[in-house]
Amino acid sequence: MLDKLEALKDKYTELSEKLSDPDILSDSQKLQKLMKEQAQIEPIVLKYNEYKDIRNQLEESKEMLKEKLDDDFKEMVKEEIKELSSKVEELENEIKILLLPTDPNDEKDVIVEIRAGVGGDEAGLFAGDLLRMYLRYAERRGWKTEFISVNEQGIGGYKEVIFSIKGKGAYSRLKYESGVHRVQRVPDTESSGRIHTSSATVAVLPEADDIDIEINPNDVKVDVFRSSGNGGQSVNTTDSAVRLTHIPTGIVISCQDEKSQLKNKDKAFKVLKARLYDKYLQEQTDELAQSRRSQVGSGDRSERIRTYNFPQGRVSDHRIGLTLYKLDAFLDGDITEMIDALITSDQAEKLKNEMP
Repeated sequence: MLDKLEALKDKYTELSEKLSDPDILSDSQKLQKLMKEQAQIEPIVLKYNEYKDIRNQLEESKEMLKEKLDDDFKEMVKEEIKELSSKVEELENEIKILLLPTDPNDEKDVIVEIRAGVGGDEAGLFAGDLLRMYLRYAERRGWKTEFISVNEQGIGGYKEVIFSIKGKGAYSRLKYESGVHRVQRVPDTESSGRIHTSSATVAVLPEADDIDIEINPNDVKVDVFRSSGNGGQSVNTTDSAVRLTHIPTGIVISCQDEKSQLKNKDKAFKVLKARLYDKYLQEQTDELAQSRRSQVGSGDRSERIRTYNFPQGRVSDHRIGLTLYKLDAFLDGDITEMIDALITSDQAEKLKNEMP
């Protein structure tokens, strides 16, 4: 590990020198590439420098113990050695995590798709709760959101809603949200007070760049139609809505959120690219051996990942066995504790897999 860290430190120094080269500074494309490369290894180098500093302090303290010291001072040095040893171990674990292979999609923006599952109108209302939860979480982190496609239910719920979230590390935080979310509560329409169970599915897709996925225009059938609102009534007098059908895969994307046909078409292609890229990623994941697959990652989209229980005011994640008794705050976007726990569990699993 130390050899790898020294190599990364040398690489960081080399990149710093290149970034001060006038020829590099005049080439914006090359400059951006080198800055990104340096930013990726900087946290590891800084942590390694801290680790070396603490290790040196520890060695100095151990050397002091070999000298003739009075009892009080000796105890003080022993206590310092204990604290420094603990810090060294902590830094070693942090460095191991930083050295884990990173998901190349982690820094990407995301497209989130929420669909009502089983449970009729109640499932649509729950889809609306999840939508608000993610919008509030994005707001708390200073991320930007934009609706792509909305299919409302008429009673305040959603059959389907697709939106984008743009922000640093959006995919790294939200990729664990893909799966089936289940809610247990008494619907407003239930006179006997009986608890109903319904569900909604969430898919979090990394937004694909042009270099990630290329679509052959001949593979896409484009249909335009008049957009409609609740109850099927026409809300536009022009054929502004767009439906894309990707012939090789059968994927169909409809978008009628904008009044402009061109804007709807652009948004629909953005979702299609993300879906195709996600399909490619899923196929790659399926090829991995089970022992190498992350315990918590964005694997099976049909997996029931979380239950929101209103009578008990709790939310439980079934993958890591964590239950939080703060349902109201959670649905208001306070989901950081859960996401941090999922990331920690994922890292622990990857560390275990990295061990010989």
